Amino acid sequence: MKKLKAIWELMRLEHGIMLFIAILIGSVISQKMLYDFTSFPPIDKLILTFFTALFLEASTFALNDYYDLEIDKKNKRTDRPLVRGDIAPKIALYLFFVLFPLGLLSSFFVNYTCFIIASVTAAFAILYDVKMKKIKLLGNFYIAYTMAIPFVFGGAAVLGENTLTFFIPPVILIIASIAFLTGSGREIMKDVMDYEGDKKKGVKSFPKYIGVRASNILAAAFYIIAIALSFIPFFMKSFDFYYQNMYYLFFVFITDTMLLSTSFRLIFKKQVDMKFYRMFTLVAIFFGLIAFLIGVFTG
Repeated sequence: MKKLKAIWELMRLEHGIMLFIAILIGSVISQKMLYDFTSFPPIDKLILTFFTALFLEASTFALNDYYDLEIDKKNKRTDRPLVRGDIAPKIALYLFFVLFPLGLLSSFFVNYTCFIIASVTAAFAILYDVKMKKIKLLGNFYIAYTMAIPFVFGGAAVLGENTLTFFIPPVILIIASIAFLTGSGREIMKDVMDYEGDKKKGVKSFPKYIGVRASNILAAAFYIIAIALSFIPFFMKSFDFYYQNMYYLFFVFITDTMLLSTSFRLIFKKQVDMKFYRMFTLVAIFFGLIAFLIGVFTG
């Protein structure tokens, strides 16, 4: 049981589930806007997108922890199973080499557009794990990209199997932008949390260049912009299901309240429990996913 728990932690499977929720939102929006307001995306497409998200997410997280082992030890990241010694590093590599190609193969059977999106994202993932991570000014935005691209991937999933097009409904682009901004804020918070260990390894992060305090304020700025964008679907008629949708507003208000309280803490407090507030913002993102998911079914 301990080994299974460690493998779950290594692959961050809860992230895979959240990624699939984002893909589902993008798929349902595209299906309803491009084809039929009463129809649901094909089940076979959804299953393939689920395996794409799960396998690619799990494999790249395993590779991430393999390359991060030494720096995680310095940062005392006992939440990582490789640091605790619950799993041998070679197991992380085995999981990567098995699951990574399976993820790409799953995307190929969705359609050409999804395969290209998955391939580009997978290439970035490997580059991030082996090189980009040491330049966190770039790596932060890659992680934010991985939070945004599932909505676009889901929007493309309902296109024909032999279709190669990148037309995505505008509402999906707004949702993806919100995800990108929120993800950027969380990654900057992580930079602050890992600052001491990163400094010893020569990692180029925001706190190194602008300081911890300014980094906190920058993270808060990303959250506040995301909050502002979240109201656009509610007030603009062109956003269909979300326009004056009170179910959407209720859940997005919960998300925005949590993000705003985190922003105030980052701006006005010198000492912030980063571990707690990163988890707090992850819960906020989950409520945001519920908001967009409920909005598309009730609008």
